[in-house]
Amino acid sequence: MAKRIEAKDLNIFYGNYHAVQNVNLTVEPRSVTAFIGPSGCGKSTVLRTLNRMHEVIPGAYCTGEVNLDGVNLYGKGVDPVAVRRNVGMVFQRPNPFPSMSIYDNVVAGLRLNGVSNKKTLDEAVERSLQGANLWNEVKDRLGKPGVGLSGGQQQRLCIARAIAVAPDVLLMDEPCSALDPISTLAIEDLIQELKDQFTVVIVTHNMQQAARVSDQTAFFNLAAQGQPGELVEMGATEKMFSNPEKKATEDYITGRFG
Repeated sequence: MAKRIEAKDLNIFYGNYHAVQNVNLTVEPRSVTAFIGPSGCGKSTVLRTLNRMHEVIPGAYCTGEVNLDGVNLYGKGVDPVAVRRNVGMVFQRPNPFPSMSIYDNVVAGLRLNGVSNKKTLDEAVERSLQGANLWNEVKDRLGKPGVGLSGGQQQRLCIARAIAVAPDVLLMDEPCSALDPISTLAIEDLIQELKDQFTVVIVTHNMQQAARVSDQTAFFNLAAQGQPGELVEMGATEKMFSNPEKKATEDYITGRFG
């Protein structure tokens, strides 16, 4: 069940270092939102706060709120493991579990959640691999190692693993940066399909990719050298790329800096 995400007055820190300041944004259900901006401006950092992955880093923390359909994910008594179950994540480089088969990779999260019924697991494997557009390529070798797949297939396997637990939101941190153009196109097509069921947030350095796959775009930038990153503006992708409100956004999108 896709859900809305809202960040309110979000400030993110690594120890004493203030990485990102005063982020306020809303991501609508069943949409694709792209985070763009130069390296080091905090795009991936903001993404990781949306499912409490940021705090896994020693000394890292944030202030403010991240709400999932009105529930603050940083509220008292909220279990971060449950948050990460509801807000799945796909990383920059494909990372199938090396010692596991394709089948076991897909159901790893379900087993962690206590699901052991073989019929349930079998159905989840087929449904998730179908959802990741990988089923037809691997259905005859589900017992083979996941790391034996090509890079693009491995990334789709990681997407299948993420959606197997039926999250509300799917976060993707530069999911195509390690892939060739054909595999990239396959992932982009898949992102378009996934938004029918999930709320999708993607970090990308690729302007064309953001323009192709997203419904709305958020542009992050450094406030000034040595200052925290910040959300400069956010809006419908078409408007952001054709008529942004801020000059910094226009300069970045047209390649005048960054």
